[in-house]
Amino acid sequence: MSTRFAPHMRMTQLSRSGRQVADLVGRMFNRLAAVIIGSILMVVGLAMMATIVMLPVGMVLGLLGVMMVVFGLFIPDARTGQHGDH
Repeated sequence: MSTRFAPHMRMTQLSRSGRQVADLVGRMFNRLAAVIIGSILMVVGLAMMATIVMLPVGMVLGLLGVMMVVFGLFIPDARTGQHGDH
């Protein structure tokens, strides 16, 4: 009779680990997207600053890119304490 319940327990462990992986991917996706978009904005800003005409716009885009990279790397995750996982 214990063999009947073993597959159910195994599925529960698999679904729990699947949820943990999905949660990790969900948390890391936002950070990775912010770092990638911020890096692109920094490069575009530097390229625009090479011309005097686009200097003000390039400075704004470059600084916005730096802020996004810093946000993606150093801001703590707001969802850390919501689930109560141990």
